[in-house]
Amino acid sequence: MAATKILNGLDAVCAYLGTPVPEDLRRVEAVYPVRVTTSYLDLLDKADPWHDPVGKECLPQPDELLDYDASYDPLAEAAQTVAPRLIRRYRDRTVLLTTSRCPSLCRFCFRKRLWKTGAALPDLTDEELDEVVRWLTAHPEVREVLVSGGEPLMLSNARLREILERLQTVSSLEILRLGTRAPVTWPDRVDAELVALLAATPGLWLATHFNHPREVTAASADACERLVKAGVPIVNQTVLLKGVNDDPAVLEELFRKLIRIRVKPHYLFHVDPVKGVRHFATGIERGREVLRYFRPRLSSLAVPTFAIDLPEGGGKVHLQADYGDGDGFQTIFGRNVQYPQQL
Repeated sequence: MAATKILNGLDAVCAYLGTPVPEDLRRVEAVYPVRVTTSYLDLLDKADPWHDPVGKECLPQPDELLDYDASYDPLAEAAQTVAPRLIRRYRDRTVLLTTSRCPSLCRFCFRKRLWKTGAALPDLTDEELDEVVRWLTAHPEVREVLVSGGEPLMLSNARLREILERLQTVSSLEILRLGTRAPVTWPDRVDAELVALLAATPGLWLATHFNHPREVTAASADACERLVKAGVPIVNQTVLLKGVNDDPAVLEELFRKLIRIRVKPHYLFHVDPVKGVRHFATGIERGREVLRYFRPRLSSLAVPTFAIDLPEGGGKVHLQADYGDGDGFQTIFGRNVQYPQQL
């Protein structure tokens, strides 16, 4: 298999796909740059990449320019930044933004503000890391750090090791979580050296991001398998995206594929109301319909928690379906459960 390359710009991406450049998308690219890996572009239907569900995740769309009145930071991450690059929304955990770089720029990204044209967020510096460690040491109630970005695996293994080792010096930290989409967009980044580094980090969990069953390829499955075999537990977050995966049967196929490779579906998120992203929104009821579809079909291993992030930094709210009467279920304490009439 050819090594993955990172393609920058609409011209390079269209040349790889063998399609003319849609001139109306130049305006979109001027606001939201285009960057995709070759391994991810290989998943697209090249006969019609612009209407392909996976293509909608990585190729620019005119609808990205429809909502100039929206906020780039509706979740108030900037207001909740307590130290350089460190966001605290909950008492016991924080998010550390190590970089704004990504090998593929997802069009639904809720941190589009970090990579839109004119944005500049250099990689985490030693001085910033020192301040983060001092802040965490002074706040022992924080037990977990999500190492995120951008894509933290854009950092070299040596730099990633430095960050993880410095965080381990904070005695009150119990869990380090690495948020990465590399198994999906850049599976050959998960090499033996990286696997060994992550496996040697106490309390480390990996949170990855599959959205569509076509993303579970032999290469991405192999990357996850090597991590799991090395002792790195993996959970997955999926975003419910209009025109991409808002079909319950598509999500069922995805989640079945994930548990087969021992990746636990953790969250199914409703898309955040971020500027340049809102055209992906399905509405909350669609997510509840998905849960109702799953109930008789999938075990708890395969069903993620459906959640929405409240605006202004209110945090995650877990949502459940209303399972109504009249379908063979009995209602107990306002909840519908199925049970035998005779034991």
